[in-house]
Amino acid sequence: MSYIYPAAPTVAADMTTVEIHHLLKTPTMIRKRLQEILAHKFIADYLLAGRYAAVGGGIFYETGEEIFPADSPEAVGPGAEYPKTAMTAGELAAAKVTKWGQDSPVSDEAISRLGIDVVNRALRKLANGNIRHVDSVALAVIASKVTQTLSVGAGGLNTGAWTTDDAIVEGILAVKAQAEEDNEGEDFSYDTVVLKPTQFAKVAGKIITGGLVPREQQNAIVSGVIPDYMGLTWTTSTHTPFTNPILVDREQLGGMADENIESPGYTGLDGVQVKSIRKDDTDSYLLRGRRVTVPVVLEPRAGVVITDTGL
Repeated sequence: MSYIYPAAPTVAADMTTVEIHHLLKTPTMIRKRLQEILAHKFIADYLLAGRYAAVGGGIFYETGEEIFPADSPEAVGPGAEYPKTAMTAGELAAAKVTKWGQDSPVSDEAISRLGIDVVNRALRKLANGNIRHVDSVALAVIASKVTQTLSVGAGGLNTGAWTTDDAIVEGILAVKAQAEEDNEGEDFSYDTVVLKPTQFAKVAGKIITGGLVPREQQNAIVSGVIPDYMGLTWTTSTHTPFTNPILVDREQLGGMADENIESPGYTGLDGVQVKSIRKDDTDSYLLRGRRVTVPVVLEPRAGVVITDTGL
């Protein structure tokens, strides 16, 4: 016996006014609509890869915790007791969540005259505005916490400014090796380079046109995106506040702590929660977007600022 499952719901571009009103009263359809129109993602969630639950409006966490015990192992004779050691702990810190949100009104007149497009624009702007702000806050926190720096110029690693593909390769590998050596006790694996868009464009151009990208990865020429190269992921965001490139260990840098506020009518996607509120007294809806979160940097030394690149 075979079963036929219903197809996933879709939202047509030529919806009638009645259908649009039904959509705005149905959270699952609003989420589907948001999924279809939302192009941006939080870079904050990418760089701060940990996912923490903030309970009661905040979170306590330890920072700077070493990966080794306080003492070294000892030789244990036959029948002898094993030596005891104290487990090292980091410094206790706390962070308080903030509810970031906005409302956007959509009138019945606008729906009748402009159709679903007016809803699309409102949802897109609410989501993108929330992403931009939360990303800016998170990246500013990273910038304030990551104070470790390495120079590729004279007096530093002396690999030279990033004016050629060879200098970029030698420089980033030297920074990665030196940072991991300087933090041997932490076991960091620096794997992600974060650049401003203009810096990303320069680096991508030099690496791609310099012939360093394998021939089978011709998509790099078409897309202008640097593939995972030298074991590193190269990323960028218009919200990046750094004046210099940074290299981070995404798995250990930290995470985003979200509080789950169980409010009726909300639906979520990629961190953004949205809700449609009917306002009969004004013949309109309020479309709301929010995120209740706080960025947490657990290991400041899991990031390093690269100076004197000339970008």
